[in-house]
Amino acid sequence: MSVNGDIQGIVRDVLTGEVRRMRIVQFLDVDGKRRVGIARDTETVDMLTGTRTVYGLAQQAIQRQMPLIALLKQHPIARRIDYAVLVHKGLLLPPIDHPDPAHILVTGTGLTHLGSADARDKMHKMQPQALTDSMKMFQIGLEGGRPAPGEIGAQPEWFYKGDGRWVVPPYGALVTPSFALDGGEEPEIVGLYVIGADAAPCRVGFALGNEFSDHVMERQNYLYLAHSKLRPCSFGPELLLGDLPGDVHGVSRILRNGSVLWEKPFLSGEDNMSHTIANLEYHHFKYPQFRQPGDVHVHFFGTATLSFTDDIRLQDGDIVEITAPDFGRPLRNCIVVAADDSFTMTLL
Repeated sequence: MSVNGDIQGIVRDVLTGEVRRMRIVQFLDVDGKRRVGIARDTETVDMLTGTRTVYGLAQQAIQRQMPLIALLKQHPIARRIDYAVLVHKGLLLPPIDHPDPAHILVTGTGLTHLGSADARDKMHKMQPQALTDSMKMFQIGLEGGRPAPGEIGAQPEWFYKGDGRWVVPPYGALVTPSFALDGGEEPEIVGLYVIGADAAPCRVGFALGNEFSDHVMERQNYLYLAHSKLRPCSFGPELLLGDLPGDVHGVSRILRNGSVLWEKPFLSGEDNMSHTIANLEYHHFKYPQFRQPGDVHVHFFGTATLSFTDDIRLQDGDIVEITAPDFGRPLRNCIVVAADDSFTMTLL
C-alpha cells in the first residue's frame, strides 16, 4: 500500500519554514503569570510580549498556516531574564502543555535505536540460545523501520504512559510509587504535537525527555511492560523548533549526595535509529483516536542507554541529569520514593 500523502504529511510541521532552529521555554514570572521566552543561550531567556502559552502559539500558527518561528518574531521582547533564576526559583514549566491535562496523551516507542536491543535483551533473556521477543522486534525494525518515501515501514513497539497529570516540570521530582520495584531513568528525545481543527497532527518540535520506568518489574515478565511504563516522566526544559538533528550526542548521569555516581553518553537522531521519525509518527497517528482536534501528544522515541543495565538502582534523593548541546540547558529531576500509595475502594 502506498501512502505517499499520508506518510509524508500525516504530521504537518508548523514550525519550520526556515533553516535555522530556535529553542523556547515556558515559565512563570515573579507574579505567577505564565510566560513564553526564547532561550538565547544557557544563561539568558528573552521573555516575549503578547503571549502566554506555547499551546496557544501553536494553535495560532496552525490557523494562520504559518511557521511558528515566523509567528514568534511578531512578538517583541519584553525583557531579558536570568535563566538561572527561573531554575533556582522553580519557575520553569513543561515547554508545552494543555489547559486540561486530560487532553495530553503521553506515549512512546521502544527498541528504536541501534544498540537498544542489547539493554532490553539483558532484562528478558532466559535461555542462552533463545531469540527473545525483544530481539525479534529489534530485527523487525532493522529490516523495515526505514521505509522508502511513500511506503509503510514496520511498526515499532508502542506503549501508553499516561496523560498530562503524569508530566513533571523540568527540575521537578519524579516520584516512585511505594508499590514499585524500581524507578529508572531513560534519556530520550521527545516529539511534541498539537492536533489541528482538521484532525491533522502538527509537529511543534522536540525536547529532551526522561521516560521514567520500573525496569525490575519489566524484567520479571515482558507482559509487565505496560505496568512498568505507568510512571511519571519529564521533558524539556527547552522545546527545539525546527528539524531534529540527525546525529544527537548527549550524556546521561546520576548524582548521589552531590557526586556523580554514574555517567554514560547516549546517541539519538535518525542516524542512530533503526526507525525513521516519520515511520514512528505514522504508526502512532494512524489511529483516528489519536487525531482528536486540540489534543497535545508527547511521544518518547526510545533509547539505548540505561543505568539499570549497569546495575545502578536509583534511590530517594538521587538526581538524574540528561543533557545534549542541541537542546540547551540540561533536563534535571530529583528522585522521590513515595511513602504510601494506599487507597480505599468505595462500593456504590
